[in-house]
Amino acid sequence: LPGRKVLIVYAHQEPKSLNGSLKSVAVEELSKQGCSVTVSDLYAMQFEPRATRNDIVGRLHNLEEFDYGVEVREAYKRGDLSSDLIEEQKKVQEADLLIFQFPLYWFSMPAIMKGWMDRVLVEGFAHQFPDCYSSGFLKNKLALFSFTTGGSQEMYTKGGISGDIRYLLWPMQHGIMHYCGVKVLAPHICFAPESVSEEERKEMLLAWAQRLKTLWKEKPIDCSPEWYFK
Repeated sequence: LPGRKVLIVYAHQEPKSLNGSLKSVAVEELSKQGCSVTVSDLYAMQFEPRATRNDIVGRLHNLEEFDYGVEVREAYKRGDLSSDLIEEQKKVQEADLLIFQFPLYWFSMPAIMKGWMDRVLVEGFAHQFPDCYSSGFLKNKLALFSFTTGGSQEMYTKGGISGDIRYLLWPMQHGIMHYCGVKVLAPHICFAPESVSEEERKEMLLAWAQRLKTLWKEKPIDCSPEWYFK
């Protein structure tokens, strides 16, 4: 698969963490396959998660009242988005596969990664109603959410205290990625790494490396409500 391009959007403060190791395993394994791998290490980059008027360079579209969505859409058309956004959009544009690597925070992604979604996936670049879901502008791309949890696998089942893990993934996989047209691969979840032995953590890394070997043969998941909520 030489020539395939992968963007890993990575959100963890500590390179020696399991998330850091999962990111490194992905870089190593995909590079071995001949893929070109780029990492956006959000904490190391001190990525700005807040969506503000600083995202627009030059004159605002409406000087009377600030509407972030309208302003970034118009700035994107004019080529007037801030340089950090242009840089991230270029990485997304070039990528065949987006991997999001993070620890689950409060049933969601960390704020810095949500800020990446808020600021980078601008209307006009990633979607433009009615061009969304199957006709979203990023429709030739794949995405995969790889993350760690605090709770055990049993907790994240339909009968468990935290509910089916797919419910948590609905806003990320369907509401963001699928909305932009991206096809979503099954998530890769490392449950409760802090509660298991060093040996089991090594097995988690091996399982991820193993999956990456055949990743390009996988079929995307169904992003319909029937699949999530049946």
